[in-house]
This record gives sequence, structure tokens and C-alpha cells, in this order.
Amino acid sequence: MKRFFIICIAFLLALSAVGISERNEVSMIGEGESYQAFPLKGVKIGIDPGHQRKSNNQQEAVAPGSSETKAKVSSGTSGVSTGIPEYISVLEISFMLRDLLCDLGAEVKMTRETHDVDISNQERAIMMNEWGADIVIRVHLNGYNDHSVHGMGMYVRKTGAYAEESAYLGKLMLTEMEKLTQAKNQGVFKRDTYTGLNWSEVPCVLAELGYMSNYEEDEKLNDPEYRMLLVKGMVNGIIEYVYDMGVL
Repeated sequence: MKRFFIICIAFLLALSAVGISERNEVSMIGEGESYQAFPLKGVKIGIDPGHQRKSNNQQEAVAPGSSETKAKVSSGTSGVSTGIPEYISVLEISFMLRDLLCDLGAEVKMTRETHDVDISNQERAIMMNEWGADIVIRVHLNGYNDHSVHGMGMYVRKTGAYAEESAYLGKLMLTEMEKLTQAKNQGVFKRDTYTGLNWSEVPCVLAELGYMSNYEEDEKLNDPEYRMLLVKGMVNGIIEYVYDMGVL
């Protein structure tokens, strides 16, 4: 089924120049099952572009009922080669992800569409809970003091609601992203230390798409063609998850 979905996405993207009415008549057949041209129709997907122009160091609870606190939203990293701040790059990538998901029929909501906001990680998660998202993708880029470190990773909550589902979603997305980008797959990391994950009431992954602290990867992460490969890989993984888990 995985091969079928990848073929399905490739075919849909090839039809991007065709009118909506024509695309809507297309149906895909594979392994005895029939799918419409919009495989994500009816799925509500939340996108949280990480950070914002100004950090907010005021404290908030890391998880519901927890006495442990963290800063509401950190400043993020920036490109060692390009000098571009993370909050700018992740918003641009998130717009690309939103547009492709919408093209495939999903209903999409973003936590922010501009840099000049002040929305904490807790508030972002609650926003998606109240909206009724089926899944949430938190888009981030990584940084480390060792410039040789590179690759993609997914962070999910270790315990609590939808922990296993989130890990499965992250694994599928990483696998498909690796196929298209050939970037290093660092794997899925399970943590209970991320506020945005702990407050989510639906499957939620924090996608670290690469290291802005690595000179070569920083250049790639700010290249439109490479970004599209990342986005297509994420979408392929989301489609697999939606059908494997019966989200529709």
C-alpha cells in the first residue's frame, strides 16, 4: 500500500496544471481499493510553524497538572551559512506544506501565518485541540554546537494520549522524507519534556527537518526545491498514516 500512495501523490502532483474540476474526477485504484483524487478529504490537519519573531520567557506548565514550567516560546536557531532565523524558514516551509495538503483535500489550520505573534506552545496546542484537529505537525529546524551533525528527526511524547500513534506517524513521515531527500534519518525520539506535545489531545509530531548549524544542510533547508522534497515526504507519510489508522 505504501508504494501505491507514493504513486498516487506523484500522479496528483503531475496534474497540478490541470483544472480542479478535471482533477476531481480522477480516482486511483490499487490493491483492490479505490481512492478519490483527494485522498485527505475530510481530514483536519494542524500545522504549527515553530517559534516567532520575539521569544517569550514567561513560564507556563510543561503538561496539564504539572508543577514543572518552561518558557512560553523560545527564540529558535538560525542558519550558520545563510543567517536566516528558524522562525522565518519554518513558516515558509509550513506554507508549502499547507498548500499541498489543501490540494489533496485536507482542511488545514495554522497556529500562525505571520512572525509578529505572541502565542505560547501551550496555547498553540490548545488552539488545535479546540479546532478539532485529527493530527498536528509542528515544523522546526534544529541547531547544535557540533557543525558536523546533520539529519532529520521526529519528537513525540513518550507517555500519555496518542503517544504510540504519534510515534507511528513520525516514523512514516521520516521514512518517506528520507526516500526523497536522502538526508540522514535520525529516528523518532520519545520525550515528555515538550510543552506543545504534552498539551496536545491528538496525534502530534515535532518535525526537526534538519540542522541549520550544519553549513551544507542549512543551504539545503533554504532551497525551494529541497524544501518541496521535504514537504512531499511529509505528505506521503501523512497519507499512509491516515489510511493505515482509519482516520477517514
